[in-house]
Amino acid sequence: MATPSRDLTDFMAFQELLTDEERMVREQARQFVNAEVLPIIEKHAQEQTFPRHLIGKMGELGFYGPTLPPRYGCAGLTNVAYGLLMYELERGDSGIRSFASVQGSLVMFPIHAYGSEAQKDHWLPRLARGEAVGCFGLTEPDFGSNPAGMRTRAVREAGGKWRLNGAKMWITNGSLADVAVVWAQTDDGIRGFLVERGTPGFSAPEMKGKWSLRASVTSELVLEDVVVDEERSLLPGVRGLKGPLSCLTQARFGIAWGVLGAADACYQCALDYAKERIQFDRPIASFQLQQEKLARMVTMLTHGQLLALRLGRLKDEKKYKPEQVSMAKMSNVAAAREIASIARTVLGANGILGEYPVMRHMANLESVYTYEGTHDMHLLVIGQAVTGIQAFR
Repeated sequence: MATPSRDLTDFMAFQELLTDEERMVREQARQFVNAEVLPIIEKHAQEQTFPRHLIGKMGELGFYGPTLPPRYGCAGLTNVAYGLLMYELERGDSGIRSFASVQGSLVMFPIHAYGSEAQKDHWLPRLARGEAVGCFGLTEPDFGSNPAGMRTRAVREAGGKWRLNGAKMWITNGSLADVAVVWAQTDDGIRGFLVERGTPGFSAPEMKGKWSLRASVTSELVLEDVVVDEERSLLPGVRGLKGPLSCLTQARFGIAWGVLGAADACYQCALDYAKERIQFDRPIASFQLQQEKLARMVTMLTHGQLLALRLGRLKDEKKYKPEQVSMAKMSNVAAAREIASIARTVLGANGILGEYPVMRHMANLESVYTYEGTHDMHLLVIGQAVTGIQAFR
């Protein structure tokens, strides 16, 4: 297997548009992935285990919630810097990026945006350092694309208590989590609750048997008469679907960048292989069909980079719209999925071997194509934005 490239693919020199800080963040993350992730990730994927020893290391490097304020132990970076971080982490594996993305966008973000000062002070520094792990409980066994139909319910009881009952499915980090951000129906609309590990009636059994995201922990969340304290648990700053959907927008932004890292890894692997693989006394890179594949891959990757960068600048300027995030997530995931598939064909039979990262990324991207809003649902979000007509209900 060829050694990892020293730099990311940059056909249109988009890195010239980055600040020095953004370049530094990307390079630090790249060095971490090369040194800590790539040597071990295939073994973890084969064994369906998550490299837990990396949790604290990523915390020390500031990979969790990096756009949040330094007051809570976060870096206060630009959204573009955050995107570049996700790019490099997913170049290692979608499971590594997913862990950091959930921790920052789906747990730390809602606590910072909607939590009380006491909740922020208690959780954010610990989550930032990786001393605590969080998960996000929205999707249910019967409700994915329609979160408004959720059946998990929270009922207010005497003495400032709430009683939660229900189940969540496909929860990244669930079995590792010290705290779960759980969304539930109440008489006042959908509300968010911080449910801590060890609370009676709360469990998080791990889901096994996946062919995708095998180096990521995916769990159910089961809530059976779980009683929580309102002051400690209820997120006071939001009610309704705005809460969970705003979190998903944050996560989708990271995905739009992250999948480019997986695509870049597949493209560079195919490029290196095509230059080194000799057939008919010539490297296969000299044949027109292989050059056509490589040209298509680098073009799709370049389109994705420029789309993600523009979205990041709009987000930093507070001018972005959720449908723009949907476009970037939908388009870049589809492009990454196709790049991985093309790369597999360049490698021929060797493309299915764990010696190369392509098949692992290819399988992971099947999950990313579906989670945080399916490809089709994002198309309908964009369709509504351009027509003014809602088509998905």
